[in-house]
Amino acid sequence: MFYDAARKIELPAEKRGLGLVFQSYALWPHRSVFDNVAYGLKLRGTPTAEIKARVDKTLAQIGLGALAERYPHQLSGGQQQRVAIARALVYEPPVILLDEPLSNLDAKLREEARAWLRTLIVTLGLSAIHVTHDQVEAMAIADKIVLLDAGTVAQEGKPTALYNEPATLFAAEFMGSNNRLDGTLLEISGANATMQVFGERITGLPRSKAAVGSKAVGIIRLEHVRCASVPGPNRLKMELKAPMYLGERWELAFAREHLTVRAYAAAPLAPGEHYVEFPPEALWVF
Repeated sequence: MFYDAARKIELPAEKRGLGLVFQSYALWPHRSVFDNVAYGLKLRGTPTAEIKARVDKTLAQIGLGALAERYPHQLSGGQQQRVAIARALVYEPPVILLDEPLSNLDAKLREEARAWLRTLIVTLGLSAIHVTHDQVEAMAIADKIVLLDAGTVAQEGKPTALYNEPATLFAAEFMGSNNRLDGTLLEISGANATMQVFGERITGLPRSKAAVGSKAVGIIRLEHVRCASVPGPNRLKMELKAPMYLGERWELAFAREHLTVRAYAAAPLAPGEHYVEFPPEALWVF
């Protein structure tokens, strides 16, 4: 334990033995990769021979063994990130803290680093606390997620639980790519909650104890929305505004008055009006 006001425990930061990876990496520009990684060991008075052995081993683990003599300005963003992680790992701390370590990388490097970091944590059996605003990054890397809302724990659990079983509206909207339907709660019957949107009855799964007649919010992931050419249950007539090609699929943006709904599709649709379906088993009503 590092701090407990009731028990009058306050261990200075430099004596806590934690590994820390800063968002900016905070590498010393005038020190080589080897010296950046070795710095923590030198501060601890580790013998020179042991420093070399441990730094060489750590750099090899992260795939930078051949770059020990380079300086930070000679490295890519991904390589600098690895050096920062190596510096935090080299003295084998009980816990490693990562403060948004991937936020400075471009999109492609970020995906690669995400997979590499998860593999490293599993392979080395690390205890890591990873702070991030990127929910995909959190789900990919973490065994357990603690979701904070204004400093309060909104929900905690396995990534699959937070994604598939959100406990609050905040959790539902934060995790995944979503559509939001605002309406009025008409009834709750058993495992179903029905809300009114544009005069239509839209049924989903109740996620709150809202009173009938009060405002209701429906949340549904983009991947669950369906498109149809004819009216039917849980469907709204909407106009296709913008088809967007994403490579492996299309993203379609529909609109009706103040409401915008996005959906994924294998192919674009013709311009004009379509019926957008919200499967009741995939729509959460709060």
